[in-house]
Amino acid sequence: MPKLAPKHQFLDLSDYGRPLARLWANWLKNTRFTPIHVTLIFGVSGLIAIYCILQNHYFTASFFLILKSIIDAVDGELARVKKTPSYSGRYLDSIFDLILNFLIFMAICYISQTTFWLSLLAFIGIQLQGTLFNYYYVILRNHSAGGDATSQIFEDHSPRALPGESQKSVDILFAIYTVVYGVFDKIIHTLDSSAYKVKTFPNWFMTLVSLYGLGFQLLLIALLLSLNRVEMIAPFFVAYSVLILVLIGIRKAFIKSET
Repeated sequence: MPKLAPKHQFLDLSDYGRPLARLWANWLKNTRFTPIHVTLIFGVSGLIAIYCILQNHYFTASFFLILKSIIDAVDGELARVKKTPSYSGRYLDSIFDLILNFLIFMAICYISQTTFWLSLLAFIGIQLQGTLFNYYYVILRNHSAGGDATSQIFEDHSPRALPGESQKSVDILFAIYTVVYGVFDKIIHTLDSSAYKVKTFPNWFMTLVSLYGLGFQLLLIALLLSLNRVEMIAPFFVAYSVLILVLIGIRKAFIKSET
């Protein structure tokens, strides 16, 4: 099942690794590799990038951040080609992303003059940015006939396990997901509480919001690392968070929710 029906597909600036991810997924579909294995591999790639940041190997860190972004798309593609959607994989993917994002900013804090509080604020900012993108994206996917509905607009209860996964694993990962993402979800839902009533989002708007997709965020971090602008990373993402209010304002002004 594709993420979106063809008529709702848009230019996702954060999804530049999708073509290569599809090639890798097709190569892996007849192997014993599962989407969970791929998720673990992207976690390793992210940890290598963090180690390289700590060692001041910024070009190598940039490479592994981009590689992590590409591999991050492989697990979903592999689940689709193997026809094995999984809530466990969906939650584990998101949990890994948050942990790696936090460690990236802590590594930047450690090797630069960036203060802990600015690094923490940048981490919170990047999580809110990603949550806004995912919020609108999941709404579009759930309202798109033929789209992937594994993710729910409001993650307020543990879903029933899909074939091939255990309910216990789903419940545990859902509980962890709720703890680490709950506050970010609540903030974004509060800022745009009526967005879920929107029937569909125009492609131009989703392309604009994809500036907050994790792949694009990692691309920006990799670019700043490659330019040896480590001190700029945390301040940039704090300032970049201002767009949250801009994008929500555009949504409310031009894309009306249904009553």
